[in-house]
Amino acid sequence: MSYSSRETVLRLLRGESVDYVPNFSGMGSITLYGIKQLGYRFNEVHVDAHKMAEAAASTYRLFGFESVIVPFDMGVEAEALGAEVKYYEKEGDQIIYPVISKKLAATVDELNLEIPADLAHAGRIPVVIEAIRILKEELGDEVAVGSWVLGPFTEMGQIMDLENLLKMSLKKGKLVNQHLSDMVDYLVQVVNLYIEAGADFITVREMGATSDILSPRMFKKLVLPHLQDFFGRVTEAPTVLHICGNTNPIVEMMAQAGADAISVDQKNDLGRTRELLGDVVLLGNYSPYGVLCEGTPEAVDETIHQVITDGADGIWPGCDIWPSVPPENMEAMMQATQKYGAK
Repeated sequence: MSYSSRETVLRLLRGESVDYVPNFSGMGSITLYGIKQLGYRFNEVHVDAHKMAEAAASTYRLFGFESVIVPFDMGVEAEALGAEVKYYEKEGDQIIYPVISKKLAATVDELNLEIPADLAHAGRIPVVIEAIRILKEELGDEVAVGSWVLGPFTEMGQIMDLENLLKMSLKKGKLVNQHLSDMVDYLVQVVNLYIEAGADFITVREMGATSDILSPRMFKKLVLPHLQDFFGRVTEAPTVLHICGNTNPIVEMMAQAGADAISVDQKNDLGRTRELLGDVVLLGNYSPYGVLCEGTPEAVDETIHQVITDGADGIWPGCDIWPSVPPENMEAMMQATQKYGAK
């Protein structure tokens, strides 16, 4: 039986059989080429729901990419909590994302995390909700609509000093864990709003917990329990856990976090991870900049072939697709998916 692109992606995330390896993402996948086709500037698509939705849809409409994802920057949830975000208004084609310009606190003692009473109208959360609704209405029968949040630990690094958080996890473990539990409560509420708006699947990006930064022992103690809490409470849509960087020492713990699928980047030994994890839904792991942006179409083709050979269930980037990706490389990637991905 042949399934549509949307059905294939969602069946895969539910652990059901599919007839080819889909090429999609749960992270930012807009292209400057697509944004220009719409007549928009890069800095416009982060604050306007219609422009956000159209930018997300352009990658599917232009190249056949098998998901449409909002938002695009990492500041949405921190901003809704009261952190200040800097937006860049310069004309031209600069790819400059909004960034956190002022955090809520420097130390765990100073932090007072208060979830807004009317969360659906806090900060840019209503912009994301409306963008999801637009995508669902316009493309919901054709392609998987997704959204994402940072993981509890990484999001804490958006609203307070991450170095202090790590230091105090040893000295004031009870307080740190309470803050992380409060963050889980908050993020669960956010993703449920996104799911209610029409998101078919949710990705959690816990890149601050990569083995490039945290030891496996610290991951197990400080990060894993809160991920398990989060995924245990998000039950209305399939979920993906993504961690950038070197995840080779922690992939088995990633699989224990409770997400429906795990995603790794190009630093991960994908073949070895497949051997370790068996039938876990595994997504990865082409380089979204070094190969997709800077490589030739031939290099893109070879990389996608290797990803499938190494055992990826879904072809998925190691991080956001960098928006300067040449259109010919996007085309080469989708052609390689058709060439090598049939089961």
